[in-house]
Amino acid sequence: MIDSDGYRSNVGIILCNTENKVLWARRIGQNAWQFPQGGIKRSETPEEALYRELWEEVGVTSQNVELLAATQDWLRYRLPKALIRCDEKPLCVGQKQLWFLLRFSGTEDDVRLDCGEKPEFDGWRWVDYWHPLKEVVAFKRDVYLQALNEFAPVLGCVTQIA
Repeated sequence: MIDSDGYRSNVGIILCNTENKVLWARRIGQNAWQFPQGGIKRSETPEEALYRELWEEVGVTSQNVELLAATQDWLRYRLPKALIRCDEKPLCVGQKQLWFLLRFSGTEDDVRLDCGEKPEFDGWRWVDYWHPLKEVVAFKRDVYLQALNEFAPVLGCVTQIA
């Protein structure tokens, strides 16, 4: 769903383990790492999209997670001009995302990257809570900082300054 401002509705997922490390996934064939995320279908609530995307992207079911928090508002980022598909209608200029923080209770074998129709990741690892800010692509960094800062108190982490 793309809104009247050109932003696609999306969910972002921060999956943490019992040591407050977060799941960090590598996009297929790239040296680009990110949190799992994905679009919200017209027929879905954001929470339904969260669990569908969690399964499709990292093979984790709702039985292996506890929902800890969600962002209060939509967080937005604009796509770089080179990534905007000007021939598509409606025009998508970026993403507006609701972010969710989940506690993972499964085993490492429960994380699978081959559950969706078209896998998006070919690798993953647990990293320190703030590590993603060092590796995420520049145009997503502010949204990652906002989401991580909003969730930091839930996990007892100190917030970061931009």
